[in-house]
Amino acid sequence: MGIWILLLVLILVPGIIAQLAVSSALNKYSRVRARAGVTGAQAAAQIMADAGIHDVRIERIDSFLGDHYDPRTKTLALSPAVYDGASVAALGIAAHETGHAIQHQHAYAPLQVRMAVVPSTMFVSQLMPLVIIGGFWFRIPMFITLGIIVYTIIVLFQLITLPVELDASSRAKLILQQNGLIARDEMEGVSRVLNAAALTYVAALIAAAAHLLQLVLLNRERR
Repeated sequence: MGIWILLLVLILVPGIIAQLAVSSALNKYSRVRARAGVTGAQAAAQIMADAGIHDVRIERIDSFLGDHYDPRTKTLALSPAVYDGASVAALGIAAHETGHAIQHQHAYAPLQVRMAVVPSTMFVSQLMPLVIIGGFWFRIPMFITLGIIVYTIIVLFQLITLPVELDASSRAKLILQQNGLIARDEMEGVSRVLNAAALTYVAALIAAAAHLLQLVLLNRERR
């Protein structure tokens, strides 16, 4: 019984901690206006121009925390608070996503690997209802085996994603200072926002690994 409780804790607690950290950082630094006075969209455009990137489109999307860079379409999608915002948080997030565009330009190896495995990850994610119902709920052997395959792929994807995200944040912090978009004393806010966001990827990795271990243990029990 103890191992099951531990796995449940690993699935739930890191995610809760990460979400609280993100909410706290955003609530504070979304209200702190960066002295550069530019919006997230303007900062992203300046960073990409300085990096020699001229084929990436910046677009405003109606999705809270849905900011992302799509390497397939070379699109930098920014949420309203980031696209139009001139806060320390907005500039940090915009620079982070722009960091992915720079990774793409430089053929950053972990990003290339992640791009290659995205289709298989999207496919196995569609099988998740079968795994949850057939594997976790009814403990049907076939679906437990399927779940082990699904979560192995998800864990590998999360392992690849983590260095990609950490590298994008490192690039963002450096670029913001080099381009004069963030003053030295404003970097604490940028770091808090980006570090909190990084925790969500760590939490996702831990949860996926815990789910995988659950299924492995279920598979051993039925034998």
